[in-house]
Amino acid sequence: MNMKPACKRRAFLNRRSEWMTQPPLFLRRLFPKKVLWRANVNGKRIFLTFDDGPVPGITPWVIDQLRKYEFRATFFCVGDNVRKYPKIFLQLKQAGFETAIHGFHHKPAHRLTGVEFDAELSRSTELNSHASWYRPPHGILFPWRVSMIGKYGLNIAMWDVLSQDYDRNLKPDAIIDNVLSHVRPGSLIVFHDSLKAWPNLKEALPVVLSWLSEKGYQTDMLSSLNQNIR
Repeated sequence: MNMKPACKRRAFLNRRSEWMTQPPLFLRRLFPKKVLWRANVNGKRIFLTFDDGPVPGITPWVIDQLRKYEFRATFFCVGDNVRKYPKIFLQLKQAGFETAIHGFHHKPAHRLTGVEFDAELSRSTELNSHASWYRPPHGILFPWRVSMIGKYGLNIAMWDVLSQDYDRNLKPDAIIDNVLSHVRPGSLIVFHDSLKAWPNLKEALPVVLSWLSEKGYQTDMLSSLNQNIR
């Protein structure tokens, strides 16, 4: 029996959402080997990451939530937000969290020329000079840009579990399920400390952190992998 167009579309969207949450192996293999999706670790060690900050009210709240469980995390910061909110950026550093690069204006790669892409990296690393990791805005990475990123001494991190907390069509329960159903040792998990994600983040993150703690997961920062990546 042939599927009706509406059913086909629903099936396509479900598959697309599943692939976004946890990209399948064949998609990961399309990218250079230098790109990290999931780390090879011992034990129940995972990597919490937060994109798009720092943002007033939201990033400090995330810091407080992580402190409750003594969890470590890496924050992929938008350069322009670092410029606008230097005190919050400093708060991240003083709290012992790792800060990484997530572009300067958060523009996707296809909207930037090579010169513009290089300028984004240059401006971002000037503000976040100790960063050793980069995640492309919107998860869009062109293979021919990998060497340019490496020129700035940056490793590239994608994700093993995308919470999709930014999706206003999803409710917090779906965000929680996205993480709890897919997390595994070595997972790079992505949340967003952004205004767009806040309605879902404020409900989902406390539940996820509590569950991870109860299940005995240990969190670490991506910089702990630097020696093995380079």
